[in-house]
Amino acid sequence: MYNFLPHTAEDRLNMVKAMGLSSETQLFDDIPASLRHGITYKYLQPEGLSELELQERLKQLATQNTAGSYSSFLGGGAYHRFIPSAVNTIASRSEFYTAYTPYQPEVSQGTLQVVYEFQTMIAELTGLDVANASVYDGASAVTEAALMAARITKHSKLLVSKTLHPDYRAVLNTYTEALEALTIDTFDPLKSTVENLIETWPTDDVAAVIIQHPDFLGCLTEAASFNALRAYCDARGALLIVSSDPVSLGVLEPPGRLGADIVVGDIQPLGNNLSFGGPYGGYMATRQKYLRQLPGRLVGRTLDKNNTVCYTLTLQTREQHIRREKATSNICTNQALNVLKATVYMALMGPKGLCEVATLSMQRAHYLASALSKLPGVSLLAPERAFGFEFALSLPAPAEDCLTWMRAQNILGGLSLSAYYPEYPNTLLIATTEVNTDKEITHFIDVFGTWVESFNLSHSKKEASGALKAKETCPS
Repeated sequence: MYNFLPHTAEDRLNMVKAMGLSSETQLFDDIPASLRHGITYKYLQPEGLSELELQERLKQLATQNTAGSYSSFLGGGAYHRFIPSAVNTIASRSEFYTAYTPYQPEVSQGTLQVVYEFQTMIAELTGLDVANASVYDGASAVTEAALMAARITKHSKLLVSKTLHPDYRAVLNTYTEALEALTIDTFDPLKSTVENLIETWPTDDVAAVIIQHPDFLGCLTEAASFNALRAYCDARGALLIVSSDPVSLGVLEPPGRLGADIVVGDIQPLGNNLSFGGPYGGYMATRQKYLRQLPGRLVGRTLDKNNTVCYTLTLQTREQHIRREKATSNICTNQALNVLKATVYMALMGPKGLCEVATLSMQRAHYLASALSKLPGVSLLAPERAFGFEFALSLPAPAEDCLTWMRAQNILGGLSLSAYYPEYPNTLLIATTEVNTDKEITHFIDVFGTWVESFNLSHSKKEASGALKAKETCPS
């Protein structure tokens, strides 16, 4: 029972007594009795099984899983995409067993080359000069970019789009509140055009304007808006920061060519599983002139004494490497495993493959949006805005009701926006990717249409009943 525990029963009893307890079960007293169901230490440490018995037990438990039977249209920053089997096969090779920082280049050439290639691919995708070896995740990448802009411009105001991912905005708010040196103003591109909104913005002390393209609602930023933002930033010495889904950049014009100074995002869609269980990995790219302020690590290519190409950590701006006051970050990481999978994925796909994945996702989203928005009481939240592979629908009833209905038909129908945007209580965010088959999309349309029809019928009956009661109580 305790094969893997070095402590004897007497040891454990002494430990319990040292805590002022009489038995191990008292460790669970904080759990309400109604939830404990007779918890005992033995219950938590069942008798061991043989390997064969354990395999059979796990098979039995696996049959209780229902996730595989659902078709998913969830998005909001994390996407169910096809991952070629070669991605995990290569990432599982013994050469890449450790995800630790490759401080010793002489024994880390494989990992360093992968990171160098990752940086090169990200720079090409974003249309910028240089990218780092990734940071913690997409949210911290936005925050690191904001802090970087403040260091470069010596300004303290941030103008943040309300359609930037709400979780990214939450992380940014946490940092700025703690630092007390930066202030945030938000603007809503759904309320007006960027060109009109600029007229109300500050004229001085602006460090950066931060937008997302495609944004959290799936909408795209037009070229004219990029031009207006670039002109605004140039006139005030501010930087333009753009958060972008990397797959979308397979078909969209790179933000760097549209005027962005820093482009960030999350690498989860690039061959990383949704169920990784931790942070995915954030990418960051910028212009050459801002290289010294780029947080994290940068892998470079050089020649060794034998004139052979080799790779090394060229730039390390973390506080453990340089003087604290000169450091640009103290939490960044190279996320080696995530970067490895992203690099293999991009190498397998190539520019053409990534373009096909993005195009197919967008085509399916537009087909689905067109079909759903024709239903009575259903419309696009922003019908005048172009969108990519994600779109927001206004519904005739709360989105949670629709999602409950669809889950009963084995469909994860999207994300309710009410928790993020209380002003849109009846709004559903739907995403499609290359894994959503024609059959799944047809099934979605049928089930969604049935829900709309059921709601409208129920609503009509209530209105008729209300009118009848009013007629009965009306004085003659």
